[in-house]
Amino acid sequence: MIVTVTLNPSFDRTIDLDAPLERGQVQRAARAVQEPGGKGVNVSRALHAAGVATIAILPGASTDPMVLALLADGIDARTVPVTAAIRSNTTITEPGGTTTKLNEPGTALPAETATALRDLIVSRSTDATWLVLAGSMPPGLPADFYVRVVRDVRSAAARNGVAAPRIAVDSSGEPLAVLLASAETVDLIKPNAEELFELALSLGIAVPETNPESLGHDDYTVVEIADRVLQHGLGAALITLGSRGAVLANNTEVLSAAAPRIVARSTVGAGDCSLAGFLLASERGDAAAGCLAQAVAHGAAAATLPGSRVPTLEQADPGAIAVTRHPRALAE
Repeated sequence: MIVTVTLNPSFDRTIDLDAPLERGQVQRAARAVQEPGGKGVNVSRALHAAGVATIAILPGASTDPMVLALLADGIDARTVPVTAAIRSNTTITEPGGTTTKLNEPGTALPAETATALRDLIVSRSTDATWLVLAGSMPPGLPADFYVRVVRDVRSAAARNGVAAPRIAVDSSGEPLAVLLASAETVDLIKPNAEELFELALSLGIAVPETNPESLGHDDYTVVEIADRVLQHGLGAALITLGSRGAVLANNTEVLSAAAPRIVARSTVGAGDCSLAGFLLASERGDAAAGCLAQAVAHGAAAATLPGSRVPTLEQADPGAIAVTRHPRALAE
């Protein structure tokens, strides 16, 4: 069972256009849909669609329309009550896959809500194989919130004499940097190329001014930078590169996989589906190459769907994904 945590969830509205966006003009939408969103929520939705047991933890009133929509979809959503409504995000998609997102700020969470969230995460992680900490933090939470969660979950597992879940983090900026700078280890992070470079800089790793999605033979590439980041208490890094595929670096090997050719309809949630693909492959016992192939297949399949719909296993076939092994970087 996989537990996801989304501290800043959203009720996402996606507007599909049948022509390029014309700023300052009036346009008719071809289609509009509203679906539960937020990184961890999307991971749970994709896992549920693949038949993997999951619990989505988030702050929100039990009567909030977003929470009710999650429950209606069959997602096991566990909430800590808040008085404010869950924020709404708006995404505009154009023909060809160009995506514009307008994200509202999250509602500030008081200290007592933060404590209740930590307690809920700990109690629901007892039987979890993976704990996914995903997305941005709303105002009011300290930058080390993820550090406290990881510490509490592992301490509770030790007290109960059970194995702690593996920890996957899909976040960026200060919360991720603080977590990696702490004494707590993380089993997996899932940045995109830009977030990887940002993280490397925050950890004091030199990054030249180059295309962050390059997989060429320069001194610094995504492969090499990921290899250096691994030295900061990490088990593995899954770096999603959009239409270029993804890279997986762990302590024994570095792998890359090109994305299949697709007609993109919306990239909303594609990275979240990539993480879900990796996790479900891990749950069925796949080796690293199989986990990467499923991650790329899931992300590509999600991009072919409208709005933030998630793919089924039948739509995300890893058999067509070729995985390449790279020499490990000689980082000191």
